[in-house]
Amino acid sequence: MDRDIDFGYTKDHARKGANTELPAIQCWENQYKRDYVIKIVLPEFTSVCPKTGLPDFGVITIEYIPNELCLELKSLKYYLLEYRDMGIFMENIANKILDDVVKACKPKVARITGEFTPRGGLKSVIIAEHGKWPSK
Repeated sequence: MDRDIDFGYTKDHARKGANTELPAIQCWENQYKRDYVIKIVLPEFTSVCPKTGLPDFGVITIEYIPNELCLELKSLKYYLLEYRDMGIFMENIANKILDDVVKACKPKVARITGEFTPRGGLKSVIIAEHGKWPSK
């Protein structure tokens, strides 16, 4: 097997979508000072492969321990819908969502999990984290 196969992916493909400006995620004031976990699941996430233009499907899970602010769900829905026609790799999706969630609400910790529908027999699960989760 030839290990030097050129699949035609470029640096432009790799970064595509990662720096795209998306709608702001709004927040509201957290009413509790104790630590608790908020888990938000989007079971019908869609985006587009930046090279082939084919759709990608998956489940995005956002988990975080709020600090002063909590994510407002309506603005989060509009934010996530922007990925529908965006060419972006799965790895960039999880990391971009994490960056934008942290920027919006500055949680104590956060975890974004992207569990994507298998393609060609391979299933990708991407986990991006901010901060250190407390031990149980």
